[in-house]
Amino acid sequence: MDHEDVRKLIDLIKDTDITEILIEKDGAKIKIKRERFGYPVEPPPIKPPVPEKKEEEKEEKKKDLVTITSPIVGIFHRSPSPEAPPYVEVGSVVKKGQVLCIVEAMKLMNEIESDTDGVVVEILVENGQPVEYGQPLFLIEPTK
Repeated sequence: MDHEDVRKLIDLIKDTDITEILIEKDGAKIKIKRERFGYPVEPPPIKPPVPEKKEEEKEEKKKDLVTITSPIVGIFHRSPSPEAPPYVEVGSVVKKGQVLCIVEAMKLMNEIESDTDGVVVEILVENGQPVEYGQPLFLIEPTK
């Protein structure tokens, strides 16, 4: 088998899914194996991602936050009426006792107030969604 025969074989398998071929001719053996960057053509199995330090940092930050929970079962409202702007947004500076939202229960509007001075970091419920007793509504970073 000469170099031209080998080159033809390589060209034949180049655009196929074949990764290895073994040919015997006139007592000569030739084996062609396709790899890319040291890996077989088939990609190596994907390993699950390793949790990063960012997740640990987020958990540490959450430990320092104050969680405002729903004291009753009802419907979460971010504003006093559909036309009014929300009481607070993410990034809003709030004072202890400031109204954050309303939880409507049996046609009664219950104002939910902040337990601390701070900044609203996260709003955990969508407007108009039902909430349960004790369900987290807001995360507030207290001011020091």
